[in-house]
Amino acid sequence: MAVFGLLAAALGVVGLVAPDAQLALMGFPPVPSGARADGDHTLMFLTASSMAAVNMGVYYVLAALADWRAFFRWTVPFRLVTFTVFTLAVVTGRAPAGFLGVGIWEGIGALATAIALRRESRRGARGHGESGRGASARRNVPSV
Repeated sequence: MAVFGLLAAALGVVGLVAPDAQLALMGFPPVPSGARADGDHTLMFLTASSMAAVNMGVYYVLAALADWRAFFRWTVPFRLVTFTVFTLAVVTGRAPAGFLGVGIWEGIGALATAIALRRESRRGARGHGESGRGASARRNVPSV
Protein backbone atom coordinates (compact mmCIF):
# COMPACT_ATOMS: atom_id res chain seq x y z
CA MET A 1 0.00 0.00 0.00
CA ALA A 2 2.73 2.44 0.93
CA VAL A 3 4.70 1.69 -2.25
CA PHE A 4 1.61 2.19 -4.40
CA GLY A 5 0.85 5.42 -2.55
CA LEU A 6 4.35 6.77 -3.01
CA LEU A 7 4.34 5.90 -6.72
CA ALA A 8 0.89 7.42 -7.26
CA ALA A 9 1.87 10.63 -5.48
CA ALA A 10 5.19 10.84 -7.36
CA LEU A 11 3.52 10.31 -10.74
CA GLY A 12 0.90 12.88 -9.78
CA VAL A 13 3.63 15.41 -9.04
CA VAL A 14 5.23 14.63 -12.41
CA GLY A 15 1.89 15.35 -14.10
CA LEU A 16 1.57 18.66 -12.26
CA VAL A 17 5.16 19.82 -12.81
CA ALA A 18 5.96 18.33 -16.22
CA PRO A 19 2.75 17.35 -18.02
CA ASP A 20 4.56 16.48 -21.26
CA ALA A 21 6.78 14.04 -19.35
CA GLN A 22 3.68 12.43 -17.86
CA LEU A 23 2.11 12.08 -21.31
CA ALA A 24 5.33 10.52 -22.63
CA LEU A 25 5.38 8.04 -19.71
CA MET A 26 1.93 6.87 -20.81
CA GLY A 27 3.01 6.56 -24.43
CA PHE A 28 1.27 9.68 -25.73
CA PRO A 29 3.19 12.06 -27.97
CA PRO A 30 3.44 15.45 -26.30
CA VAL A 31 2.08 18.44 -28.19
CA PRO A 32 4.51 21.39 -28.39
CA SER A 33 3.62 24.57 -26.53
CA GLY A 34 1.33 26.79 -28.54
CA ALA A 35 0.36 23.97 -30.90
CA ARG A 36 -2.77 22.87 -29.04
CA ALA A 37 -6.03 23.57 -30.81
CA ASP A 38 -8.62 25.86 -29.24
CA GLY A 39 -10.83 23.76 -27.02
CA ASP A 40 -8.12 21.18 -26.33
CA HIS A 41 -8.49 20.54 -22.61
CA THR A 42 -5.87 17.80 -22.34
CA LEU A 43 -3.71 19.74 -19.88
CA MET A 44 -6.71 20.60 -17.70
CA PHE A 45 -7.68 16.93 -17.45
CA LEU A 46 -4.08 15.93 -16.85
CA THR A 47 -3.84 18.51 -14.06
CA ALA A 48 -7.05 17.24 -12.46
CA SER A 49 -6.05 13.58 -12.64
CA SER A 50 -2.53 14.38 -11.44
CA MET A 51 -3.87 16.22 -8.41
CA ALA A 52 -6.20 13.29 -7.71
CA ALA A 53 -3.19 10.95 -7.95
CA VAL A 54 -1.27 13.04 -5.41
CA ASN A 55 -4.22 12.99 -3.01
CA MET A 56 -4.84 9.28 -3.53
CA GLY A 57 -1.16 8.54 -3.00
CA VAL A 58 -1.18 10.40 0.31
CA TYR A 59 -4.34 8.51 1.39
CA TYR A 60 -2.66 5.18 0.61
CA VAL A 61 0.50 6.09 2.52
CA LEU A 62 -1.49 7.27 5.54
CA ALA A 63 -3.63 4.11 5.45
CA ALA A 64 -0.46 2.01 5.31
CA LEU A 65 1.07 3.86 8.25
CA ALA A 66 -2.14 3.30 10.23
CA ASP A 67 -2.31 -0.36 9.07
CA TRP A 68 -5.93 0.32 8.10
CA ARG A 69 -6.95 -3.09 6.74
CA ALA A 70 -10.53 -2.07 5.96
CA PHE A 71 -9.21 0.57 3.56
CA PHE A 72 -6.96 -2.00 1.92
CA ARG A 73 -9.95 -4.31 1.36
CA TRP A 74 -12.09 -1.47 -0.04
CA THR A 75 -9.50 -0.67 -2.69
CA VAL A 76 -9.56 -4.12 -4.27
CA PRO A 77 -13.00 -4.08 -5.98
CA PHE A 78 -12.72 -0.43 -6.98
CA ARG A 79 -9.29 -0.92 -8.53
CA LEU A 80 -10.65 -3.92 -10.45
CA VAL A 81 -13.48 -1.70 -11.74
CA THR A 82 -10.89 0.88 -12.78
CA PHE A 83 -8.91 -1.84 -14.59
CA THR A 84 -12.07 -2.93 -16.41
CA VAL A 85 -13.15 0.57 -17.43
CA PHE A 86 -9.69 1.62 -18.62
CA THR A 87 -9.15 -1.62 -20.52
CA LEU A 88 -12.54 -1.33 -22.19
CA ALA A 89 -11.74 2.26 -23.15
CA VAL A 90 -8.71 0.98 -25.09
CA VAL A 91 -10.48 -2.05 -26.56
CA THR A 92 -13.41 0.05 -27.81
CA GLY A 93 -11.15 2.72 -29.31
CA ARG A 94 -12.13 5.42 -26.84
CA ALA A 95 -8.54 5.66 -25.61
CA PRO A 96 -5.20 4.93 -27.30
CA ALA A 97 -3.25 1.76 -26.53
CA GLY A 98 -0.85 3.68 -24.25
CA PHE A 99 -3.69 4.04 -21.76
CA LEU A 100 -3.77 0.27 -21.24
CA GLY A 101 -0.79 0.59 -18.91
CA VAL A 102 -2.90 2.56 -16.45
CA GLY A 103 -5.52 -0.19 -16.41
CA ILE A 104 -2.92 -2.91 -15.99
CA TRP A 105 -1.31 -0.95 -13.13
CA GLU A 106 -4.67 -0.89 -11.33
CA GLY A 107 -5.43 -4.54 -12.02
CA ILE A 108 -2.06 -5.80 -10.82
CA GLY A 109 -2.27 -3.56 -7.76
CA ALA A 110 -5.73 -4.89 -6.90
CA LEU A 111 -4.62 -8.52 -7.27
CA ALA A 112 -1.44 -7.97 -5.26
CA THR A 113 -3.45 -6.33 -2.48
CA ALA A 114 -6.05 -9.12 -2.46
CA ILE A 115 -3.35 -11.81 -2.33
CA ALA A 116 -1.48 -10.07 0.49
CA LEU A 117 -4.67 -9.61 2.52
CA ARG A 118 -5.63 -13.25 2.01
CA ARG A 119 -2.18 -14.49 3.08
CA GLU A 120 -2.21 -12.31 6.18
CA SER A 121 -5.72 -13.44 7.02
CA ARG A 122 -4.71 -17.10 6.77
CA ARG A 123 -1.57 -16.47 8.80
CA GLY A 124 -3.60 -14.69 11.49
CA ALA A 125 -6.23 -17.45 11.55
CA ARG A 126 -3.53 -20.00 12.42
CA GLY A 127 -2.87 -18.13 15.68
CA HIS A 128 0.76 -17.22 15.17
CA GLY A 129 2.50 -15.42 17.98
CA GLU A 130 2.33 -15.71 21.73
CA SER A 131 -0.92 -13.79 22.07
CA GLY A 132 -2.70 -15.84 19.41
CA ARG A 133 -3.98 -12.65 17.80
CA GLY A 134 -1.84 -12.75 14.64
CA ALA A 135 0.54 -10.26 13.05
CA SER A 136 -1.16 -7.11 14.35
CA ALA A 137 -0.74 -8.18 17.95
CA ARG A 138 2.93 -9.03 17.44
CA ARG A 139 3.63 -5.56 16.04
CA ASN A 140 1.57 -3.81 18.72
CA VAL A 141 -0.63 -2.30 16.04
CA PRO A 142 -4.18 -1.57 17.14
CA SER A 143 -6.83 -3.35 15.13
CA VAL A 144 -9.39 -1.31 13.21
